[in-house]
Amino acid sequence: MVSGRAYPLGRANVDTDVIIPAHYLKTITRSGLGKGAFETVRAQPGNVFDDPEYAGAPILLAGDNFGCGSSREHAAWALNDMGIKAVVAPSFSDIFSGIAFKNGIITVLLPQEAVDRLLEVAKTHPITVDLENQCVTTPFQDRFPFKIDPFRRDCLMQGLDEVGLTLARDAAIARFEKGMAEARPWL
Repeated sequence: MVSGRAYPLGRANVDTDVIIPAHYLKTITRSGLGKGAFETVRAQPGNVFDDPEYAGAPILLAGDNFGCGSSREHAAWALNDMGIKAVVAPSFSDIFSGIAFKNGIITVLLPQEAVDRLLEVAKTHPITVDLENQCVTTPFQDRFPFKIDPFRRDCLMQGLDEVGLTLARDAAIARFEKGMAEARPWL
């Protein structure tokens, strides 16, 4: 469950170059990218990312086609470094959605009307993204159910990435390797 204030961005077609500009892509570490996230948006006076009301918000409310553009893992790294755990939008780029999932960020698809309501609520109140019950709620009893692939839901709830999934099968892998060594000692 992710609860708290939400950045009410609401813009459509936010591409990965807006999320994290190309000149930040020289790094191979995940930390520190949050300071460069949304650099062009932050250059505008009165932007939501520099508003103390939303400081540290774990949720981002976006517009249609969020994460379009190039496949840039740094975009998910930057969002994580900002503390964003969930992005709610009417649609996402498929590539961004996959990269976000692999980096522990839930992408919640909701109809535009629901996102519009959340954008309004987020101006003054927190919202909750409940992954277990697959529902986004507000303090005003708004309930917006969403669907997510069961495998992705399970991985996100357990905090498992691809490495974690492999490590969870450690005993089975060890048995297989032992059996292979016994059956084919020349390998």
